[in-house]
Parts: sequence; C-alpha cells; structure tokens
Amino acid sequence: MGIFILYQTDKWKSKASRICFGIFDSRIKAMESAKWNDLYSYNCEVVIIELTINEFEEI
Repeated sequence: MGIFILYQTDKWKSKASRICFGIFDSRIKAMESAKWNDLYSYNCEVVIIELTINEFEEI
C-alpha cells in the first residue's frame, strides 16, 4: 500500500523548487485536487510521487 504526494515545481522539475500541496491515498484524488486548485500552468509542472508506507528512503 502506498501514498501519493502532490508537488508543484518549475518546468525543469528541480527538487529545490518543489512545493508540497498534499498527501493522498490514490493518484486519482491527487490529480483531481491539482485540477481543482488550478496547479497546472504554462510555466510549472505538477508531480505526483508514489511512496511505500513504512519504508525509509530519500524523497
């Protein structure tokens, strides 16, 4: 079982520019939230990362 973290970042997808907008239990809910909050734009990207629960790793 995993969780999905929703980020907005610049168009080059650098880690320094990531802004976390939420943690969700499904990719569909994360995508709907990004659309609802108008996170998609011409100069930024939306990134959804899947993480496994109870696992130690770098994000």
